[in-house]
Amino acid sequence: MAVNITSIKTSSNGVWQGDNPLHFAFPLLIVQTTIVLLLGRSIAFLLKPLRQPKVIAEIVGGILLGPSALGRNKTYLHNLFPTWSMPILETVASIGLLFFLFLVGLELDLRSILRSGRRAFAIAAAGISLPFSCGVGVAFVFRSAVPGADQAGYGPFLVFMGVALSITAFPVLARILAELKLLTTPVGETAMAAAAFNDVAAWVLLALAVALSGTSGSGSHRSPVVSLWVLLCGTAFVAVQMIAVRPAMSWVAKRAESEGGESEVWIALTLAGVLISGFFTDFIGIHSIFGAFVFGLTVPKEGEFAGRLIERIEDFVSGLLLPLYFASSGLKTNVASIKGGKAWGLLALVICTACAGKIVGTFVVAVACRMVARDALALGVLMNTKGLVELIVLNIGKERKVLNDETFAVMVLMALFTTFITTPTVMAIYKPARAHEHRKLHRSASSSPPSAASDPKELRVLACAHSPRDAPSLITLIEAIRGGARPRSSPLKLYVLHLVELTERSSSIVMVRRARHNGLPFLNPLIRRQPRDQVALAFNAYGQLSRVRVRSMAAVSALPTMHEDICSVAEDKRVSLLIVPFHKRQHRSRGDDGAAAIENVGHGWRSVNQRVLREAPCSVAVLVDRGFGEGEQVGPTEVTREVCVLFFGGPDDREAVELASRMAEHLGIRVTVVRFITQKSGNEDRQNVTLRPSPLKSAEKSYTFSTAVMDRERENEKDEAAVEAFRSKTDETEGSARYEEKTVGNVIEAVLTIGRSGAFDLVVVGKGRFPTSMVAELAGLPAEHPELGPIGDALTSSSNEVVSSVLVVQQHDVVHSEETPVSLVLGDGADAVVLEVDGSKH
Repeated sequence: MAVNITSIKTSSNGVWQGDNPLHFAFPLLIVQTTIVLLLGRSIAFLLKPLRQPKVIAEIVGGILLGPSALGRNKTYLHNLFPTWSMPILETVASIGLLFFLFLVGLELDLRSILRSGRRAFAIAAAGISLPFSCGVGVAFVFRSAVPGADQAGYGPFLVFMGVALSITAFPVLARILAELKLLTTPVGETAMAAAAFNDVAAWVLLALAVALSGTSGSGSHRSPVVSLWVLLCGTAFVAVQMIAVRPAMSWVAKRAESEGGESEVWIALTLAGVLISGFFTDFIGIHSIFGAFVFGLTVPKEGEFAGRLIERIEDFVSGLLLPLYFASSGLKTNVASIKGGKAWGLLALVICTACAGKIVGTFVVAVACRMVARDALALGVLMNTKGLVELIVLNIGKERKVLNDETFAVMVLMALFTTFITTPTVMAIYKPARAHEHRKLHRSASSSPPSAASDPKELRVLACAHSPRDAPSLITLIEAIRGGARPRSSPLKLYVLHLVELTERSSSIVMVRRARHNGLPFLNPLIRRQPRDQVALAFNAYGQLSRVRVRSMAAVSALPTMHEDICSVAEDKRVSLLIVPFHKRQHRSRGDDGAAAIENVGHGWRSVNQRVLREAPCSVAVLVDRGFGEGEQVGPTEVTREVCVLFFGGPDDREAVELASRMAEHLGIRVTVVRFITQKSGNEDRQNVTLRPSPLKSAEKSYTFSTAVMDRERENEKDEAAVEAFRSKTDETEGSARYEEKTVGNVIEAVLTIGRSGAFDLVVVGKGRFPTSMVAELAGLPAEHPELGPIGDALTSSSNEVVSSVLVVQQHDVVHSEETPVSLVLGDGADAVVLEVDGSKH
């Protein structure tokens, strides 16, 4: 039914004046948007255990809203998605689609595509040509079997079907690869490069298909000369963009970066450029999204300008407007139009042809390029990913009346099915040998007494950072650990891992594109010979100034699996110490109420730290920053940092003392080791303490301790040797190392007194998984951060007003053991299942 657009009113006067808001354009659009967002997010939550990309949930949500499911209720359809509202919904969705294609253009770096090599190009060519040929063959079947399919011209129909079967969705594929941890593998590298080639080729083919589909709204056919003019004008448009607009955008990017926060005018100019480019391609006769995509290619990828653009628009476009496009697509998709066995047979034919063409074409060329058969098969499945780009092609085909309702529905279901099976199929056939062996590393602070490490080998440290704000404190800590101010100090090799959460945002995929591997450098030697990541820039500058070898890396991963990347890099690089920032950062500056300002990066990052502490193949240190990196950096000529190490005994505390020994080698660091001695009552030793495993307690709310059987006598000998080795340093380090013993009754109060005093910039403690009696007595206390152990938790809790930064150290287990919550038992505990705790020495 035709709709008079001039009769549609924008907003209502409200229900109290007799108006129904659903009869007006803007309030109805609000209701439609809310429904789309809630349904899409709900389905995404349900599909999350299946590790499906969000695009699957949004396509399914759109189909459910359309005539295939909820749309069967005519009352619902006429009230919430009436016919007159569809042009408005599609217009708003098209704005989102326009800017999304601009983001896709930003994600693709033409120079990196050209450098990807002949193998990726050959695989991409095979992955396009064979399925395109298969699509042409399927098109002939459809024209004879589907009523109305032969109404469109041969040329446009054949090209649209070929493109629909041969396309690979680069944005969706990048997220699947990162989710499956395949970015580190040769398969992931090749798939990313081939998909980038495929993406560019697909948009060229789409422009060709649109040019050939030159039909007016009435269905009258134009002269083939018109299509030729469209193609020539499109070619001229691309040439102008690459020759004239690209240098201009490079100039705009430099001006915007030089002006810093005053660059809003240049960002607005760029966004206007997206709209203008879209208008010109629509004016030519090619869809407007092609202009936005090409304009995205002209924006320089190096520098900060592209990142600022993405920050401005990606959440609004991807989170709000783009789901409307899926909804409008779903409202056009009527699964009920696929009737009878012949129609469902055509669906099966399309799915089999699409999968076979893509997988076989990729597999054959990959094997010819000397890839292993299993890798080649996995690559073919990955290249079969469809998703959003496929939906765009199909919608344009339906809009141009090249595809009728039944053909459109069949192709949408094909795209949905092929994308859905990608993740489980790859997981089933490709299981790369990741580094999960947890091999024991030879460290300077091994299970042997620290005195044995008087001539240590190279120390390898992996420092993880969430953002550039973590860099100052980590750099200060690394400088202290390296002990580089003295001759004959052990060399330090520093690996820096920037942790980037993988989301549906384009910025995540830009980082994926920059990272050649997960956990391998994303340094591009052809672009200014500097990494574009601010974390890497900070650490590389430190490395050059301090003559420390620094290797910058990036890990792009979802938070539940981020620890796998961290542990994998620690294993691959054979590091001895892994440093992770605490999930809370407390600033020394006080707020209006006098309390210290605390920044919490989120519970998800806390869970990452907890998993790292459980699974790391080396020693782990958690840095609780309270301004440790503020002020002047440590210098070799004067003492600028005071460090205190609290020693109770056990492997973790010995590791802390070993770090103290290294810090004492630095002329800019003064280290004090405080050993706590149990206060005795008369001539009686402190009451015996035993711990019993308590399965009823939660590790999230209670401290956990190791269940490994320890030789307590041997452990005491190691403690004494560690202390003696450090005491010997006090005579060698010209006053930069001090040792003292402190007899205490209330352990927590004594520890907090040191932390509150402000005399120390950093307090280093062991986690205490193998507790002495003093630490064991704290097992029953309420735990705020149980992963840090009783002493570390007491120093970290914001309610205790500690002003010093804290470093909690966990030594790598020589014998792998589990940790468990415990119950405290005083006395002999004869009936208890005892975790051996020695109360005689400390």
